[in-house]
Amino acid sequence: MPGLDEQVLAALPELGRGLLMTLILTVLAALLSLVLGQLICFLQLRRAWPWRAVGRLYVSLMRGTPAIVQLFVVFFTLPRLGLGGQPMLAAVLAIGMNSGAYVAEILRVNQSLVTRGQREAARTLGLSRVMTWWYVINPQVMHAALPMLVNEFTILLKTTPLASVVALTELTYAGQIVIARTYDATQVLLLVSAGYLLIALPLISTVRHLEAKRRTA
Repeated sequence: MPGLDEQVLAALPELGRGLLMTLILTVLAALLSLVLGQLICFLQLRRAWPWRAVGRLYVSLMRGTPAIVQLFVVFFTLPRLGLGGQPMLAAVLAIGMNSGAYVAEILRVNQSLVTRGQREAARTLGLSRVMTWWYVINPQVMHAALPMLVNEFTILLKTTPLASVVALTELTYAGQIVIARTYDATQVLLLVSAGYLLIALPLISTVRHLEAKRRTA
């Protein structure tokens, strides 16, 4: 690649492995975030106050404490469960659980799109509360919330460098290792930035496409 220092050029495979690790971490954490977000949102909308309290407590805990502290808690708790020495697992759990609270709030604020008449009609047809949620409420809410969810997952991508504190060699950590060897921070960090853009640009394009489609609908 023209213009790159020879040592930086030789480190491209190392940065590529870091990029792959960041992509895997992002996808797994986003999936966990989506599942947890659905569950916590469902709990918050239950009539029984203990379920609502559990949902609200989870959201408050995740939003009110630093993500890096949550990552340390998960990382140092896993060995007690016989799952020590797995930084990828710790990072996926911590980042996914943190993002899940924000996904739950995104889904909750979009609940108003589903009218009481639709809920009552579903119950009249004999659907249980869970089936009403899954077949009637959830599809409409997910469609409306999709742009916000994609934005949330873009933010999730930018939190993945936190995983370096538990020695997971994701893209930023791989860049730091290469900088320590080559002493060329500018070129390495530009390559690291390009790597994040490579993952984020499809997400950003998706948001713009969805927003444009919604305006013309």
